[in-house]
Amino acid sequence: MYRLALNMLFGDRAKLAMLLCGLAFSALLMAQQSSVFFGIMSWTYTPMVNIRAQVWVSDPMVEQVNDAKPLRDTDLGRVRSVDGVAWAAPLHTSFVQARMQDGNLLGPDGKPRSTPLKVGDTFEINDIQARIVGICKVKRAFTGGPFVYTTYDRAKGYTLGARRTLSFMLVEPQKGVTPSELCGRIERDTGLKAWTSDTVIWSWGERSLARNTFWWFWTNTGIPFSFGTAVLLGLFVGIAISGQTFYSFVLENLKYFAAIKAMGAGMGVIARMLFVQAFTAGLIGFGLGAGMAQAIGRAMIEKGMPPFVMYPQILWATFALVLGISFVSAIIGIIKVSRVDAASVFRG
Repeated sequence: MYRLALNMLFGDRAKLAMLLCGLAFSALLMAQQSSVFFGIMSWTYTPMVNIRAQVWVSDPMVEQVNDAKPLRDTDLGRVRSVDGVAWAAPLHTSFVQARMQDGNLLGPDGKPRSTPLKVGDTFEINDIQARIVGICKVKRAFTGGPFVYTTYDRAKGYTLGARRTLSFMLVEPQKGVTPSELCGRIERDTGLKAWTSDTVIWSWGERSLARNTFWWFWTNTGIPFSFGTAVLLGLFVGIAISGQTFYSFVLENLKYFAAIKAMGAGMGVIARMLFVQAFTAGLIGFGLGAGMAQAIGRAMIEKGMPPFVMYPQILWATFALVLGISFVSAIIGIIKVSRVDAASVFRG
């Protein structure tokens, strides 16, 4: 019966092509848009990726890494005195304009206009000259600006005498002390907020600053709604095209299904046949769509824009949705076949 079902499916190549096109387009849209969304969202916690410290300490009111609330310089000594701290370093983060000697502003990709910077070049921050002594490759920021790394004392000079310049503290636990355990000690002894540097957004835990940043942008911006609309569009398009095509396929083969019923096959057998057809089409359509999404993503990664991060969870979710579309189409066909009189095959 299953071989017969596959022969029926692959025998009508025109209907099969339309069905696969609908499923592939749906899978492409869902996988590609989801990957771009998570790529953009990965920029929101870029500092956590570029600066490899196991524990970050902040003001208790900080909700995400881009919302630095200045701390007192004396807080650094308090954190260093906590049992289990190997070392603690100050970190200042702020947004400032960097101007080249010819008056051009430093661009988001580290270029004045189209000329890449090199070691030895100089630029100005708040009318204070800075010289480039090294260039590192880091992940791009959500705000689009380049990162300038310097010593903490020099950073304080660039801020033109700001009263508080301590944004975060970077802390390393002693051997045998886990980051999560050290976070608890710091919060208990100092009253400050301590975070782990875990950037895996799929795991759950209240101490990850990257994860908090991700969900802060999820809750407070329109980015999820914009990309979610595109994903839902792909889902609805897949249901509409695939459902209509599969229903048309069932109608054209209705006489064969009626003949199978007349030979004594129950609806359970016919339902399994239709599900086999739907699963086969869904599997092929998902493979085509996911493959095209990967190819587009590869081109995006080489170009650098827009960001593209395809987690395994995205592929599994897309696979489940495509199979869901296929099975909904199969259920529609099963309902139609169940209403067919088996004796109709013997009537002219």
